[in-house]
Amino acid sequence: MSVSHIVALILLVATAAAYYRGRERAMTVAGGAPSRLHSMPSYSGYYVAILTGLPAFALLMLYAVFGTPLIDMAAMQSLPASVASAPPEQIELFMRDARALAFGEQPSRTSALHMDMADRIAGLTRIATWIIALLTLAIAGAGLYLGQSQVSTTLRARNRVETVVKGVLLLSSVIAILTTLGIVLSLLFESLRFFSAVSPIEFLFGLQWSPQIALREDQVGQSGAFGAIPLFAGTFLITAIAMTVAVPIGLYAAIYLSEYATRTQRKVFKPLLEILAGIPTVVYGFFALLTVGPFIRAICEAAGFGVPTQSALAAGLVMGIMIIPFVSSLSDDVINAVPQSLRDGAYAMGATKSETIRQVVFPAALPGIVGAVLLAVSRAIGETMIVVMAAGQAAKLTGNPFESVTTITVQIVTLLTGDQEFDSPKTLAAFALGLVLFIVTLCLNVIALRVVQKYREKYD
Repeated sequence: MSVSHIVALILLVATAAAYYRGRERAMTVAGGAPSRLHSMPSYSGYYVAILTGLPAFALLMLYAVFGTPLIDMAAMQSLPASVASAPPEQIELFMRDARALAFGEQPSRTSALHMDMADRIAGLTRIATWIIALLTLAIAGAGLYLGQSQVSTTLRARNRVETVVKGVLLLSSVIAILTTLGIVLSLLFESLRFFSAVSPIEFLFGLQWSPQIALREDQVGQSGAFGAIPLFAGTFLITAIAMTVAVPIGLYAAIYLSEYATRTQRKVFKPLLEILAGIPTVVYGFFALLTVGPFIRAICEAAGFGVPTQSALAAGLVMGIMIIPFVSSLSDDVINAVPQSLRDGAYAMGATKSETIRQVVFPAALPGIVGAVLLAVSRAIGETMIVVMAAGQAAKLTGNPFESVTTITVQIVTLLTGDQEFDSPKTLAAFALGLVLFIVTLCLNVIALRVVQKYREKYD
């Protein structure tokens, strides 16, 4: 067990002990009468525990995030001249191999210079780890002393604890927002690098996708062909087939479970239906490749025309089966949330059950159903494994569901698989595809919000 792990374990024990010590201290200063305290004794315990553990754990987290870069910067001050004059990529590779040697991992290559740098990195790491460990324990001890010395009958412990909790919640929100912003900016930055080499018009409206760099002068697409229309067409073709399967079946299943099924039938059918959501997508891929694809091919051959085993139809059908639980479960919850008074009013007007469902329940639940369908569409657009195994990787511009096609997500995986250079348009194309996928999903969300707002006004 490393020094950092031991220190973290000590901090956990110290934080728990600080809670009991703070609560005991509060009872002592109150003379055994909690009513004399401003806050409950437990809040005093939380307050002392926060002062003991929070700053110390924050220091450990900062060291975990920034410790390695700072140690590398210190170690690079003594880089040999032959390495310091090399390009940045070679320096980074040299430091990566030195770090691997320093921590007992397998480097790509070794030399005397690597060994010297590894010894320096290991020594600096040991020194920094012990300094941080001692400083962390000192901060925890100071927090414990300060916290219990502040416990009194007038201490507003509850207010201070709630302030800390609000700060943690705010920090979590900021982290979520910054993470989203970082993802968007990284996609945008890398996409701009790609569009500096490839025209956006060619990318968005080109009809040929062949990102491989040609090896000979006479080959077509010397610098690659990056027309993404075949990828967009394949993505939307498979998504359309999947939604054609998932939306009707999912909605009908939700209506049956919520309006027609007895309580016993619901307890049996709903869990069975939701089992589909727990099946790994690779299992669906095997099912599409080994069962559905050959079955479609056999039927087509019996009808007098041949089709490949891998096709958009096979991938779309299996993807639709996978998405059924998303539509049915969410739609079922939405339909059940429709007020019973609406149903009773329809029945009082002489409407039948089917008329009530069509003209009252379904319109009232439409905003939630739109959200369920949107989630299903997003799930279908982002699916990769089923498409790789059942539809292939051929970038064809076709509307024929019996042809092999590919999707945006499959090409992203293909472009980023293996050792790649991020200065190549071939690799940067993956970020441009990711940006397009992000924009499409964002547009779907905006459309869904508009629909929800329009219909929600009628039933609020």
